[in-house]
Amino acid sequence: MVTTEQPVQHTTKRKRDLIRFIGWVAGIILLNLLAATYFFRIDLTEDKRYTIAPVTKQMLQSLPDDVVVEVYLEGDFPAGFKRLQQTVRETLDEFRIYAGGNLRYVFIDPTAITDEKSRTAYFQQLTQKGIIPTNLKATEEGKQVERIVFPGAIIKYKGKETAVNLLKGNLAASADERLNQSVEGVEYELATGIRKVAFQGNKIIGYITGQGELEMQQATDLLGSLQEYYRVARGELSQIPTLKGLDLIIIAKPTQPFSEADKYKIDQFIMNGGKAVFFVDALNANMDSVGAGGMFAMPYNLNLDDMLFRYGVRLNPTIIMDLNSGFIPLVTGYMGDRPQTEMVNWRFYPLLNNFSKHPITRNLDAVYSKFIGTIDTVKAEGIRKTPLIYTSNYSRVLQVPVPVTLEEARMEVKPEQYQAGQQPVGYLLEGKFTSLFRNRPAPAGAAEPKVKEEGVATKIAVFSDGDLVRNEINPKTGQAYELGFDRYNNVKFANKELAMNTIHYLLDAGGLINVRSKEIQLRPLDKVRVKEERTRWQLLNLVAPIVLLALFGIIRYYMRKRRYERF
Repeated sequence: MVTTEQPVQHTTKRKRDLIRFIGWVAGIILLNLLAATYFFRIDLTEDKRYTIAPVTKQMLQSLPDDVVVEVYLEGDFPAGFKRLQQTVRETLDEFRIYAGGNLRYVFIDPTAITDEKSRTAYFQQLTQKGIIPTNLKATEEGKQVERIVFPGAIIKYKGKETAVNLLKGNLAASADERLNQSVEGVEYELATGIRKVAFQGNKIIGYITGQGELEMQQATDLLGSLQEYYRVARGELSQIPTLKGLDLIIIAKPTQPFSEADKYKIDQFIMNGGKAVFFVDALNANMDSVGAGGMFAMPYNLNLDDMLFRYGVRLNPTIIMDLNSGFIPLVTGYMGDRPQTEMVNWRFYPLLNNFSKHPITRNLDAVYSKFIGTIDTVKAEGIRKTPLIYTSNYSRVLQVPVPVTLEEARMEVKPEQYQAGQQPVGYLLEGKFTSLFRNRPAPAGAAEPKVKEEGVATKIAVFSDGDLVRNEINPKTGQAYELGFDRYNNVKFANKELAMNTIHYLLDAGGLINVRSKEIQLRPLDKVRVKEERTRWQLLNLVAPIVLLALFGIIRYYMRKRRYERF
């Protein structure tokens, strides 16, 4: 007797396998069609390091034309720089996806030029464009590696270009920490550079004059930098009926009193949602007045105390001395009739290197201050007060009148005098402010006689040093140095970044500036264990996958063999 059971079973199984195969193929095709139609990306990392901020996506999606990014990080780097290089590449890959074809990038190795003369000229060209070179030193496999690198990029758009330096962070941090800070800032630096060249800002900043503020040449670098993002207007306060039409005002180192009418204009501007940045000295002290015999720093009569007090802060009539400070040239002796000059520590110029973790100051490098004072907060209902920047732990607070003499630089330091701890010298104030003119009439002749007593939500920032935004002038050429550049020590500090970040935040608190708050955890390997266990881990990574693959093949072979032996 002949049975047909086995052939029927084989036929049914073949049909089932064929249907399953067709189903898998159809599913894969459907998934590809969906992926092509509906774009999405999933970031499974704990710190969301591959997630692009919504504001960056929106900017990239609205690019009107092609942007080209030239990155000068091509080549073989040590592990730390390799990570920065890879992060820049991955970020630009993400940018290119959201830009919809309007962004291209290329990596360039400046050191690949073989002709020494051409290579040197190319290096100078990059430096003139604003890419800051760094001398890279690292130990790889017991060998010292040293080379010049240009960790930056040039962003080009319709004939305009801007330089972006990608090696940022605080110089006081370790090399690994600074590289990690640079990695955290890649998205912000690239996105800000693209915004600078591709989008014309429509917000207007008013630089207030008329009360002895910084002259235009002393503020030229800050104002020039702001013009790359915003429209900047300059006006004498007493000649302007109101501040309507402005989005933000800057008051930088006033030395003469504000009239009640001028204060009223500022107050009502803030009540109506205007933003303001105050860089104000409480005491009159400057090196030009010190001279051989010294001077006493006395309070300015600016007539601003009551207004700032109403808003939530008080500028104290003090000067801070700090062991963490800058240097000045000082004549220390004579050789014949020629004076001998040395750079000596000048504790009236604190270096500010303690910051809050706010987007304005996160990963900021040191800021240079001169004759800076203390700030206290006072009760102001509904106002959130955020300290932004502090002195070091080794500070000393001098009350008015403050003697300032060059002999101080020659005196032996007494550490017990520098125990005042960290002193806040800059505050961000956010909320609905109460008018200084509440329950008071408007000053005579005011263009807006009806006082707005309760303000709408807005933001202001107050710093207790007007010199934070003053650029030095080259005494030989009369040209302005870059803001934050110390000509005596040939060092650039982060004064401009502090001012620019503050203004960016005030004008666009929900925008790109918040990308600076991105935090990536640094998880360094134990270098001693890496060296000791290197061979074992190399074998594990190379051999283990092969062994697992072989085991999988053997197990699958015997399973298939057992299944088909039953038929």
